Amino acid sequence: MLADTLSAVSREAAELDHPTEVLVVDASDGRLEHVRHAYPEAQWINFRPPASATVSIPHQRNEGVRRADGEVIVFTDTGCLPEPGWATALLAPLLDGSERITVGRTTARGAVNLYDATGATPPPYVPEAPTINMAFTRTAFDAVGGFDESFEYGSDVDFSWRLVDAGFRLRSVPEAVVTADWGSPRRQLKRAWSYGQGRARLYRKHRARIRTGWRTDPVPFAYAAFLLALPVTLVFPLYPALLLLPALRNRRTRSVLTVADHLLLGAGFLRELSRL
Repeated sequence: MLADTLSAVSREAAELDHPTEVLVVDASDGRLEHVRHAYPEAQWINFRPPASATVSIPHQRNEGVRRADGEVIVFTDTGCLPEPGWATALLAPLLDGSERITVGRTTARGAVNLYDATGATPPPYVPEAPTINMAFTRTAFDAVGGFDESFEYGSDVDFSWRLVDAGFRLRSVPEAVVTADWGSPRRQLKRAWSYGQGRARLYRKHRARIRTGWRTDPVPFAYAAFLLALPVTLVFPLYPALLLLPALRNRRTRSVLTVADHLLLGAGFLRELSRL
């Protein structure tokens, strides 16, 4: 997957009129050497995670920014394929000085498409964003101190929340499209648990957002509440039938997988909250 991503990113970099560099922050302990040799034009950073870190994603993001030479930083993930014109569109508002952060659109390929964002046109500015398709200036990065390395999952959303809190705006650029491969349903369900835990940690850090989170981000709250109330099944045996509502709502996609995803996200959310 990384080879495909590097191929697409290298193609996009070659289309730009500005000097570029492609960096890979690799924590695989040598397992990706075959890809490294196939793309010698990429700057390869062999990253050794701190002994205390179970997941080193935010550490790797910070290291990538530290090692980059440019004023403008672009992020995407392994397994993502930027579509033609992605870099030009994503960078245009930054290079002309009108914006400090831009966020592209992410679509899905393969069996799992629960995060496909093509259904609705995003507003000009969005309240949060992952780094799977994001560009920002070094000034913005430095203003909030980069990524919080205490996170395992969710550090990118925390980064975007802190940018918004600091007065920056996240400009949506739907023309900058990245197609992501989310993997198998099993991988998706594992991801949902981790994302649920990450979401709880976000609200633990940003407690003021809880007041509006249950409306703007209802899935973790609603499914956590559903799981907490499961004992009422002893009195009302049809209580689990409430899951038919989201299943019917998502009947045009993979309704069973969607409900299972949300249940595991809610379970991860609860698990992390229990540690408070």
